[in-house]
Amino acid sequence: MNQLFRQRAFLTARVQKKVHEDRGLIRYLMRHHHTTPFEMCEIKFHVRVPMDCWRQWIRHRTANVNEYSTRYSVAIDSAQTTAEQEWRLQASGNRQGSAGFAGDTDGKTLTEKERYLQTLAREIYDERLKMGIAREQARKDLPLSTYTEAYWKVDLHNLLHFLYLRMDSHAQYEIRRYAEIMGHEIVAKWCPAVWEAFLDYRVNSSHLTRLEMEVLTAMTQGDKEKAVALGKQFNWLNDAGEPKKNRERLEFEDKLSNLGLKAPW
Repeated sequence: MNQLFRQRAFLTARVQKKVHEDRGLIRYLMRHHHTTPFEMCEIKFHVRVPMDCWRQWIRHRTANVNEYSTRYSVAIDSAQTTAEQEWRLQASGNRQGSAGFAGDTDGKTLTEKERYLQTLAREIYDERLKMGIAREQARKDLPLSTYTEAYWKVDLHNLLHFLYLRMDSHAQYEIRRYAEIMGHEIVAKWCPAVWEAFLDYRVNSSHLTRLEMEVLTAMTQGDKEKAVALGKQFNWLNDAGEPKKNRERLEFEDKLSNLGLKAPW
């Protein structure tokens, strides 16, 4: 019995050592941007997505796709709907983003009209089919909220790149929710060591440019004057040392804020 126990303990120790070594290697590969090992893993998703969201999804041209055909089959009789409190307003500083929400009264009106539009579009589509109109033409007025389905096969490296972009706070909310579920509920369980490294070295990390490094170095040396001079040199500040409208400067200030630091100007 003691011998058997020792053998099992030895085997467990070997397995634990192997897991520890694999985790260290995976973290090294992720940290140093090696891609080939992650390209060896593949996964296939079966997704149901509204067409407007799918348009963004399919822009990632690194996967094999087999999509449901509304030319061959009748369109899926389901559409994405928007709750009254979920109508977002256009962002003023970002042409492709949103900020804040419409009021309850407007939201109720918008949701009611959305429901009416979707119902009417479907009725017209079904009517065309009953009249014998070809599916490829009958579908043309279906709203972008109509769901499509697809098989989406992708390797782990390109999947992580997709998730890095689509889990970002600047990504559209609808596709961000898909990405968050794919990442936290599927990839995290499929490849836990890879997911951990991905969060540590990509999602929750910060990359500094040469310009940012120079300003940060001046800051750590307590040389505020030099930091401001560099800000002027990089066209982040005007001649008076005041911030100019510059996206790169704003991004740097966000990075400083994440580190608990304030901009030197």
